[in-house]
Amino acid sequence: MDKAGTETKNGLAKIVIITGMSGAGKTIAVQSLEDLGFFCVDNLPPVLIPKFAELVEQSEGKIGRVALVIDLRGREFFTALTESLHYIRQQYSFMYEILFLDATDSVLVQRYKESRRKHPLAPEGLPLDGIKLERKLLEELKGLATQVIDTSNLKPLQLKEKISSRFTSLQHNSISINVTSFGFKYGIPIDADLIFDVRFLPNPHYVDELRPLTGMNQEVYDYVMKWPETQNFLTKLLDLMQFMIPQFMKEGKSQVVVGIGCTGGKHRSVSVAEYLGKMLGNSENETVRVSHRDADREKR
Repeated sequence: MDKAGTETKNGLAKIVIITGMSGAGKTIAVQSLEDLGFFCVDNLPPVLIPKFAELVEQSEGKIGRVALVIDLRGREFFTALTESLHYIRQQYSFMYEILFLDATDSVLVQRYKESRRKHPLAPEGLPLDGIKLERKLLEELKGLATQVIDTSNLKPLQLKEKISSRFTSLQHNSISINVTSFGFKYGIPIDADLIFDVRFLPNPHYVDELRPLTGMNQEVYDYVMKWPETQNFLTKLLDLMQFMIPQFMKEGKSQVVVGIGCTGGKHRSVSVAEYLGKMLGNSENETVRVSHRDADREKR
């Protein structure tokens, strides 16, 4: 079931709750959804969500797609939000989706420096103090999110395109599988739902003619794939993914981010991510996208 909405007697009702770290892009997100025709409300107090849901239900389809930006400023706000969402689930026929925007601490600090804004939770202190406090307050809510987007390496236009692609292609009982390769030495993707470590596979880095290439080059891909341990691992990994994806869909998850990591994110992880991109997505309810976070990092 799609958490963003189900068929009701009044049409297709979707409520998207946008939340996350301050400075992570919530303003861009709500503007993107507004461009897609969503009725948007910024900074709505969580206690008013049930009343807003009632208005949506009574609008007879006139207000069918809604985006609500929720900024949490304390524990009492989180309690009110969880109670309001539970009330919606119990009282109304439509469901909701929580879109959580995040970014690394260093990126958030840099954004505050560039904008010369004060962090709302540390108006008299350092931005990093407010960021750490906010991250702690939002930790539980992030765990409830239907989708987490890491905006650390996204420009505003790229974030708009990501959100537009996500919500324009959203279909009932469908799932988007995002496979991304990365290098452990550059950190784990913070928006990944599943992480697989392929550093145990034979490394093309130690083959002189393969070192400057990436897993997107056929020579590197063939090298990684030719080993028995690689084939054994891929058989088990594909079997696991084919089991888990229908379970994610059953629970209402509309997107899953799969991280494949090796040391530098250039050879083994890229090859395995490319393999998954070819093998997954055979169902009409599955959309697969492959990206490589660190494959070209040395060229930047």
